[in-house]
Amino acid sequence: MTDRPVLAVEQLVLQIGGARIIDDVSLAVAEGEMLGVIGPNGAGKTTLFNLISGVLPPTSGRVLVRGDDVSSLSIQRRARVGLGRTFQTSSLFAGLSARENVRLAAQVALGGELSLLRAPRRTDAATSAADEKLDEVGLAHHAETIAGSLSHGDKRKLEIAMLLATDPSVILLDEPMAGVASGDVPGLVDVIRRVHQSGRTVLMVEHHMDVVLGLVDSVAVMHHGSLLAHDTPEVVMADATVQAAYLGESI
Repeated sequence: MTDRPVLAVEQLVLQIGGARIIDDVSLAVAEGEMLGVIGPNGAGKTTLFNLISGVLPPTSGRVLVRGDDVSSLSIQRRARVGLGRTFQTSSLFAGLSARENVRLAAQVALGGELSLLRAPRRTDAATSAADEKLDEVGLAHHAETIAGSLSHGDKRKLEIAMLLATDPSVILLDEPMAGVASGDVPGLVDVIRRVHQSGRTVLMVEHHMDVVLGLVDSVAVMHHGSLLAHDTPEVVMADATVQAAYLGESI
């Protein structure tokens, strides 16, 4: 990990009507860092991810990837500069196999179109990439399994495999453990750890504090749309301001 910010947000604001949903948030993430974003429901965590990934335009402020301002770019153009995102809700093609889901993502990344009609060949580049990414997340044995029949934990792994097929350098994971059975959590945590150890920068919104503290290099605490703290897990969890802000609230 280096000190170079691969991702930065500067004075980011989202105002809807008279309410500031995101209020003057500035944050820098180093190359290869894993950052956990925590806070209670309504703190602005997913909204922050929406602004970073291009789902929503900011009212003011900037999003920078390796120093380049991407604030006005579409989701697709941000993906081309290495910014990838998973969502809380599933984005799988439930009726297709795991391999086909990842192949479609790889096909787009390789310059093709998202086509459900084109018959794949086992030797084409997109299919080879799909098999590689399925193996990377531990789903090689489920390549022919229909995505809709996978366990929720394996669906999350498949979503990560699809994201990896687009070759992102910065990955945003929005509550990857949501809805995952407790028995599937360790395997999913291991996948996320390996993704990070491969050299990618990872930002993760997550409510499971044991998961966050066991994975991340740093923690950012959101509170009513503002950034309350950003430091190592040890410093953040010992911070009196953080403790006071969340007294009686579940992080």
